[in-house]
Amino acid sequence: MKPSLFLKAATAAAILLSATAARAEVKFGALFPFSGQLALLGEESARGVEIAVDEINAAGGVQGEKVVLVRGDAVDNNQAIGEARRLISREKVAAIFGSYSSARSIAASQVAELSGIPYFELGAVADEVTGRGLKFLYRTNPTAEDMGKLIVQMIVNKVAPGLGKNPKDLKIGIIYEDSSYGTSVAGHQKKYAAEAGLNVVVSQGYPAATVDMSSLVLDLKQRGVDVVLQTSYQNDSVLFLQQANEANYKPAAIIGGGGGYSMQPTADAVGHKVIDGVLDADFTQFLVNTKYTPGIEKFVEDYKKKFGESPRSGHSLNNYVGAKVILQALNKGKGFTPDAILAAVNAIDVGEGVTAAGYGVKFGKNNQNERAKMMGLQWQDGKLVTVYPDDAAVSPMRLSK
Repeated sequence: MKPSLFLKAATAAAILLSATAARAEVKFGALFPFSGQLALLGEESARGVEIAVDEINAAGGVQGEKVVLVRGDAVDNNQAIGEARRLISREKVAAIFGSYSSARSIAASQVAELSGIPYFELGAVADEVTGRGLKFLYRTNPTAEDMGKLIVQMIVNKVAPGLGKNPKDLKIGIIYEDSSYGTSVAGHQKKYAAEAGLNVVVSQGYPAATVDMSSLVLDLKQRGVDVVLQTSYQNDSVLFLQQANEANYKPAAIIGGGGGYSMQPTADAVGHKVIDGVLDADFTQFLVNTKYTPGIEKFVEDYKKKFGESPRSGHSLNNYVGAKVILQALNKGKGFTPDAILAAVNAIDVGEGVTAAGYGVKFGKNNQNERAKMMGLQWQDGKLVTVYPDDAAVSPMRLSK
């Protein structure tokens, strides 16, 4: 071959090799409710996954391949099923990250299980998510039981003493949206309340899409409920707080269970005067002892840089931590077959105080992260601050006797 022809052939081969390398990528599904009633927290959750992917890709990707997220809109359960099928059959994703909503996660992960594709749940808390004995479903985040148990601990250890009362003398009212999310949390609240000898005078479910909670508010008021426990999404959180305020119903404490209670838009919607003093149990939020949550400040900086605003909820942080731990584990693995992915994640062993959420990661029974934890929070002066446990707190709990 003449030198000029050899040079041309070598150049063409180099260009082809470069193009092939540039195309080396591995796809993951990002299945969240991006539209509909749950869109705000769905989008917030997905943003956390995106930041994790950005970090991983900036460090060279996973096993040398660029991670590409392919979105699926789980606007309702049927759509979640259809989008899971599309991501698996058409987009050929190696695994799926999702999905914030317990009902959406339960529906979509069943599709992934039947297809033999790993599904990593980063935010849904209902018992049923990991309670079905699925092989390919893993959950990194805390659970409904973690939430229910923590809330009862807060009542016994902080709320009752802060009010100057015996915990058993408080009248507890449990209200909850009636999907798998709310019913799971409420079930654990009742269980742990009974074990602690607390007086639960009412437990009432309602549809998350309800537009009127005035009768529920009136019932709580007439029963003299001292402490209201609400497990809810954003719209019903706002509705309850607004209608309780309109009815001049002021229980000694309101303790929300995640969802809307952790969101700045909720505080803005009801007004800081109304939400001030309201408690919450949820994933790690941003006003926390940063010695307990290394990396959280960088996450906030990266979030602001990417999205032009501050994080709206700790859901983004929680999804970031879960996705990052999974992707880092896969980087130590060998290939992206389902079996290779499962082998990599089963080897994860991250201790407490290492991640930006504070808790560690190690999968145990039913592929649940047995080191995941929730925290106690309170709205104080327009900000959601960590008040429980003491080693993560940045402010004491405020209660009026």
